[in-house]
Amino acid sequence: MSKEKIRLIVEAVANEKDISREVIFEALEAAMVTATKKRYGSEKDFRVQIDPTSGEYKTFRRWEVVDVEALSDEEIPFEPSKHVTETGAQKKKPGAVVGDFIEEPVESIEFGRIAAQTAKQVIMQRLRAAKREKIVEDYKHRVGELISGSVKKVTRDQIIVDLGENAEAILRRSELLPREIMRIGDRVRAYLKSAMSETGGPQLTLSRTCPEMLIELFKVEVPEIGDGLIEIKGAAREPGTRAKIAVLAKDTRIDPVGACVGMRGSRVQAVSNELGGERVDIVPWNENPAQFVISALSPAEVKSIVVDDEAHSMDVIISDDQLSVAIGRSGQNVKLASFLTGWEINVMSESSATEKESLESDRLMTIFQEGLEVDEEFAAALIESGFTSVDEIAYVALDELIEIGLDDETAKGLQQNAKNFLLTMALTDDNQVGSHIPQADLLDVDGVDRQLAYQLAEKGINNREALAEQSVDDLLSVGLDEEKAAKLIMAARAPWFES
Repeated sequence: MSKEKIRLIVEAVANEKDISREVIFEALEAAMVTATKKRYGSEKDFRVQIDPTSGEYKTFRRWEVVDVEALSDEEIPFEPSKHVTETGAQKKKPGAVVGDFIEEPVESIEFGRIAAQTAKQVIMQRLRAAKREKIVEDYKHRVGELISGSVKKVTRDQIIVDLGENAEAILRRSELLPREIMRIGDRVRAYLKSAMSETGGPQLTLSRTCPEMLIELFKVEVPEIGDGLIEIKGAAREPGTRAKIAVLAKDTRIDPVGACVGMRGSRVQAVSNELGGERVDIVPWNENPAQFVISALSPAEVKSIVVDDEAHSMDVIISDDQLSVAIGRSGQNVKLASFLTGWEINVMSESSATEKESLESDRLMTIFQEGLEVDEEFAAALIESGFTSVDEIAYVALDELIEIGLDDETAKGLQQNAKNFLLTMALTDDNQVGSHIPQADLLDVDGVDRQLAYQLAEKGINNREALAEQSVDDLLSVGLDEEKAAKLIMAARAPWFES
């Protein structure tokens, strides 16, 4: 093949495939190297250089200058056909250092049939790689956007989506809505999660289940969001069934919830329809975490809320008739609210909360009476003043004890009793004081009422974990039958299986 013909072929392929001439020349050079190795030996290293202007090409045999000791450390053998030591390299190329190449010109092979076939294979590989790179470059800036395409291929594990202009994306089954069916030719809209260069196959990945999909749909349907008048602060989804989205108005004159709902619910309905009927709750965002949680649990009405900043959790008290609404089907409402707000939410009914409070009060009463050597009235006064542990009494400022009505001598004596109690507990490692009082979590177990809780505590079973570790025979002594005992044990062990 003449040099002029090589140049013309490169020009034609570059124009037809919309690939740069440099990529084609690199592919030709790689093909010529492969063909040269077949003639001179595959164990040797070669380099072919093609002049892009004239089409002339030269071939060089080359050796890499290496550090023999470094190669041995990397467990790579020294090969005289490819490598040369730094000392040996100096004889042929003074000043050569490790990493350089020593080259000698050799006779170039004729660009014949075999070389042409090899070149074709290499060029096709380079074309495919260049095509993938171009697609990635075209879509890299669109990651995080909604894109549309048509279903090109459906397999058991994934959907191939044709985006047009030779671009394809992959939509895995796990990223489809539950029970969503895709057929070849269907139009589909999804969120572009990533655009990465990969060897073979689609390199654009889509999702229809991520919370970002919900956010982007609202940006499309609600102009106020695009204009920056309303900000989306977060979203949580149970794909295909229910979702929550938190919104904040930058302009106090705008109702963010109403704007997102739209006239007669048109905007939120358009989003819901795109997501297979997914029900969307729009929640007003609030910088006060407790108020935000209350809004997130809507439509349930919250009676009271206790915030534990250290554990980053909230105990939310709901009226008995609203408890099922707050929790939702299979715990869906409270789970989404927790994810949306970032707080662990513990929902309980008023009656349950009252019983828990009573149990906790009884437990503290017993501990204070036994540990501090005070009577029931004195212990009750300490609890009403807000003390929740012996540690608090032992190390609180003396003035705080005096403020609740104690004289100086009584306050000092009370603190000394508390410190003696804590010291005794530390020395004996015995934490059985008040063990016959049931702890609050025991009442959380389905089937355990207040009376049964005290019966179990009398047997040393004063919390959920202790009940979970019992056998059916162990509970028969409490007066339960085998069926009831088995149900209680399994109910107590429920968190094990959830974990």
